[in-house]
Amino acid sequence: MPQADPQLHNPNRILAALAPEEYARLAPFLSHQETLPRGLVLEPRQEPTTFIYFPWSGVCSLTTVTLDGRVVEVGTIGNEGIVGMTAFFGGQLTDLETVVQVAGCGASVMRTGAFVAEMERRGPLYLLTQRYSQALLSFMTRSIACNALHDVHARCARWLLLTHDRVGGDTFGLTQDYLAAMLGVRRSTVTLIARDLQKRGLIRYRRGEVTILRRRGLERSACECYAIVRGYFDRLVP
Repeated sequence: MPQADPQLHNPNRILAALAPEEYARLAPFLSHQETLPRGLVLEPRQEPTTFIYFPWSGVCSLTTVTLDGRVVEVGTIGNEGIVGMTAFFGGQLTDLETVVQVAGCGASVMRTGAFVAEMERRGPLYLLTQRYSQALLSFMTRSIACNALHDVHARCARWLLLTHDRVGGDTFGLTQDYLAAMLGVRRSTVTLIARDLQKRGLIRYRRGEVTILRRRGLERSACECYAIVRGYFDRLVP
């Protein structure tokens, strides 16, 4: 593992919300990973969680697999959260796998044993993790309703906005195959949506990269779920 992370103003919102003296107390237990490349599995399916990740940017997908082998996204995690929440809920093995889908600049990392000890201590990190788990559950519940009820164009705009919030820049890597899988539609449908958004001057899409050009317009195209989900994390994870 790399050396302890010396960064006081951490890009991860959970760690940044800690008081300076509390962050300093936890710093010896934190290391940092320089990059989060796309495709990196952070939490394997049906395996014990070894490390807890506090992403600095990028998007990590919580996925499950159906009996016919299809991968389905049930939630996403960015710099507002924590990868490895199974440790918080007792460490039971699950069918969920967490994989980096949009590359990030890195993450703070804590061994699971140290994290569990902090949860048992019931200090500031525990309280923030508890609040984050509430926000994540609310997000996943809202996503189920959104996928069932809202137009795919609005859902796509919501997904792009949530990603934009997490990557720390206007341009990020995103394949149409991945976006189609996450939205539960055909790749041809994503192609048509991307063309429409480009025609309206909201995004630019080329060679697997998306650039957000007019965020306000994209917000108007999204369903109300974007503002609701953002409110969950702004309210519960300051």
